[in-house]
Amino acid sequence: MEDRVTIDVIMLSYAQTEALKQMTINCLNSLAESEGKHIYFKTIVIESEKVIAPYQYPHSKTIYPDQPFGYHRYMNIGIKMGTADYVCICNNDLIFHKEWATEILKPFTQFSDVSSASPICSINHPAEGFKVNDGIKLGYRIRKELAGWCIFFKRDILKLTGMLDENYIFWCADNDYANTLWTLKLNHVLVTSAIVDHLENKTLHSQTPERQLELTEQECIYYDKKWKHRDKENWIAM
Repeated sequence: MEDRVTIDVIMLSYAQTEALKQMTINCLNSLAESEGKHIYFKTIVIESEKVIAPYQYPHSKTIYPDQPFGYHRYMNIGIKMGTADYVCICNNDLIFHKEWATEILKPFTQFSDVSSASPICSINHPAEGFKVNDGIKLGYRIRKELAGWCIFFKRDILKLTGMLDENYIFWCADNDYANTLWTLKLNHVLVTSAIVDHLENKTLHSQTPERQLELTEQECIYYDKKWKHRDKENWIAM
């Protein structure tokens, strides 16, 4: 019998409405039902809506941080709570398909130089030219090989990359991650046999236009300062 693999799953949630809370529950249920006993998900939910504390989401441990929201700041809280060899950081607007984790682990065991991966989304990726069950695709392009809504990596890479850059509140976080991997020559792949569907920014779209602007366009200023002065053909552009 194979040894059980533990995966630290860090998920962010903002349950401002009952519908958004239920979305997180649906996501967690699909995750819990996606694999058998050979894979154990140690799931941490970082919840931004403090008024529902001390509510605990199913199949997980729920944390209500005192710190102000930041996508990478909250992800780092969850990452530091885990010890598993593999880490998955993800949105709460996802549906995990059967054996997605079994499939996404395969390149890591087959190829020693794979450090990071994303699962395919059967809703969004076909429009980007990718097919389900079409092998693994090496690359760093956002919404293509690198799906910012679900990133799976070896914990060991944090020794090279450091923790996630907490200057990113929301937008550009995946671009920064992609450029960091590319700079350090850490291979990232899209695993087209691992299916996790993304329901597309349900929480973001529930915010006021002003808050959406704060969480998106304003992030470009810091991103430009960090990367644009080193702009080359292969940097991950916005």
